[in-house]
Amino acid sequence: MRRRWRRRQWLILPGCLAIVGLISLYWWISAGRLADGFAAWAAARRAEGWTVTNGTPAISGWPWAATLTVPDLSLHDAEPDIPGGVTWSADRLLLRVVLWRPTILELAPQGTQHLRLSEGPDAAFTAKRMRITLPMSGAPPYDFDLTANVVQAPSMSVGTLRLHGELQPDAQSGATALAFSFAAQSIAPPPPLTRALGPRIASISADGALGGPLPNPQSTLAQRATDWRDGGGTLELEHVALSWGPLDLTGSATLSLDDTLQPMGTGVVHVVGYAETLDTLAAHGLLPKPAATTAKAVLSLLAQVPDDNSAPAVEVPLTLQYRTLSMRQVPLVRLPEVDWP
Repeated sequence: MRRRWRRRQWLILPGCLAIVGLISLYWWISAGRLADGFAAWAAARRAEGWTVTNGTPAISGWPWAATLTVPDLSLHDAEPDIPGGVTWSADRLLLRVVLWRPTILELAPQGTQHLRLSEGPDAAFTAKRMRITLPMSGAPPYDFDLTANVVQAPSMSVGTLRLHGELQPDAQSGATALAFSFAAQSIAPPPPLTRALGPRIASISADGALGGPLPNPQSTLAQRATDWRDGGGTLELEHVALSWGPLDLTGSATLSLDDTLQPMGTGVVHVVGYAETLDTLAAHGLLPKPAATTAKAVLSLLAQVPDDNSAPAVEVPLTLQYRTLSMRQVPLVRLPEVDWP
């Protein structure tokens, strides 16, 4: 028996060494492709006019995943339509490919991140955990996911954040160019917003689709907006939900652009806590008091009181036209004009 066991050991050992060798070779090839892919991506962005800077990348993750750690990564896109462009940076970015999922790329920004739009202030934020997954190859549509926990900035925070998208870049008129779903919970909004309905937004979510065709990215923003409108572009918000202070709102809407490239559309909302919400907005000067009083009167006539005597609920149509948001022909608020560069 001992001789047989020793013979089996001599047979098993080469097999195990061969498996380890194959895994190591696969990992080495995957890690090399990951490093080469990042270098090629950075070179392509620089050729497009981006500024890309980073420290020396390091490879790790053996044996189950190929991981490339890029320290001190900074990206600046000199977008001509945005004076000053867009700048994003992170202490480090992890690019990871799990060996049994070779077509999925995981991105994990770590440390402090900075985002700056145009000439605006630098927005620094951190996340306890943030992950983005992207397809590495294949035909459209392209799926992407973003998940984050405990996102904190000096003026606001988000407990959990989830975003899913499906992009079809070749979509034509009437087809969906981008389908998306978004959800966030436990949001502490910036101080200017806390006076609206309170210091904490319990949750906000939206599911929708952006109708094609996608405009030419080389044209100006105004021309892109015009081409999208003329191509029958629409934004379908299939489901929107917001729970903030006294307000519990759900609804749907269809939006587009009018002849002057201003948002227009229609929607239906189901509202609980409308009276307290209108009173609070009027008290803080965010809604004219006459408009709030009129809206309360109209909604009270339409509201239904549940059998359990809980807060009354009302379902009303909304229209957005000529920058004015109205409820059953009652103007609520006039929106600022969108200035397309």
